[in-house]
Amino acid sequence: MSRKYFGTDGIRGRVGQVPMTVDFIMKLGWAAGKVLSQSSRGQVVIGKDTRISGYMFESALEAGLAAAGLDVLLLGPMPTPAIAYITQSQRASAGIVISASHNPYHDDGVKFFNADGFKLPDSVEEEIEALLDQELAMVEPEQIGKATRMEDAKGRYIEFCKSSIAFTRSLRGMKLVIDCANGATYHIAPTVFRELGAEVIELGTSPNGMNINQDVGALYPENMRAHVLENQADLGIAFDGDGDRVMMMDARGDVQNGDQLLYIIAKNKLVNGELDGGVVGTLMTNLGFEHALRAQNIPFERAAVGDRYVLEKLVEHGWYLGGESSGHLICLDKTTTGDGIIAALQVLDGLVNSGQTLTEACSEMEIYPQTMINVPISQTLDLENSALIQDALKSAESALGDSGRVLLRPSGTEPLIRVMVEGQEQAEVEKIAAILAEAVKEAAQNQGK
Repeated sequence: MSRKYFGTDGIRGRVGQVPMTVDFIMKLGWAAGKVLSQSSRGQVVIGKDTRISGYMFESALEAGLAAAGLDVLLLGPMPTPAIAYITQSQRASAGIVISASHNPYHDDGVKFFNADGFKLPDSVEEEIEALLDQELAMVEPEQIGKATRMEDAKGRYIEFCKSSIAFTRSLRGMKLVIDCANGATYHIAPTVFRELGAEVIELGTSPNGMNINQDVGALYPENMRAHVLENQADLGIAFDGDGDRVMMMDARGDVQNGDQLLYIIAKNKLVNGELDGGVVGTLMTNLGFEHALRAQNIPFERAAVGDRYVLEKLVEHGWYLGGESSGHLICLDKTTTGDGIIAALQVLDGLVNSGQTLTEACSEMEIYPQTMINVPISQTLDLENSALIQDALKSAESALGDSGRVLLRPSGTEPLIRVMVEGQEQAEVEKIAAILAEAVKEAAQNQGK
């Protein structure tokens, strides 16, 4: 079945336009409730990030779920991984997150976790989509669901995060800049790191409903850089709006991405004898990461882009460590989904254990130059059957040989074709990427004629 609404990470769009309208989201709540109520447990957990539309969509989902006969537990603003954790700990039927992650406030989205705190498989999302075309049929009045609010959700999750590193591990003596993107971690992340002993300088902890991800957080490290340098901090830690991804910055103001952070975690696990199996990356994972793992005799595999696909391959192999360059890092020995706070704590644990700075730890891994160009499209573009694109692709791969990679893929969340080129020489990489992007743009224009 071709999915009409679900992308790689739930449903997402501009507020006020289908699918992010009140009536659609209420219908989505009902459809999800009908599918998820097949479980023996009849409660669904709902959390959201800090964007203003969250209030509206929270009420709409609550109404739809209640109409399907499910009770609702409201958490308020909480990081995405917190909803996964509380869904599992409360033995709920499912968890729902209202968030558009790193997107600006005028976008919003909905994503789901199953009773075990894992993202829904494609097959279940397809069941939900199938019901969206049916008429909403309410349960009998005596079966309508009820809603309650969990008042101590914040405290529960803070303690869960702290428990992800050894009770004896302290961050005392570290000065950290923590950038919460005016998002869902604003009232949680600073407390976690302070209670573990670090000195914390807060950024992006004053959400107003419309400033989420606005020039702050994981996508905009410039503001954090100024504070790291000014305060002579040991490092900076930046989350995105819903807290499921993390970027870190060393004392020099250099950003270290998800590949570098994942390498530090993997090596620390290896040194401690705790790395059972290998590591999963994606088609976007830097070649330097793969080579660094190979030097440590750590198995490595690539999954499709998207943390859900990383997770699927981890489960398939019985491994527990994986992630993306974007900072979605999964530590299945600690939690069930990508968690920015927990991932950052694993990195800090590795630094304390090795006595290295972030700069020193990351220097062990060579980063190959990599360029990505996003080409906007107005309709679906058939990459495989475009002679123009395929000819450009063959020329690019021939020029790079074995020392680089090319990847063309449609975005799962936006109307874009992502053009990625990786190789040993920055100038060559940029030149090849520009040629490929122009070919994609021309093919898209020709298709529209």
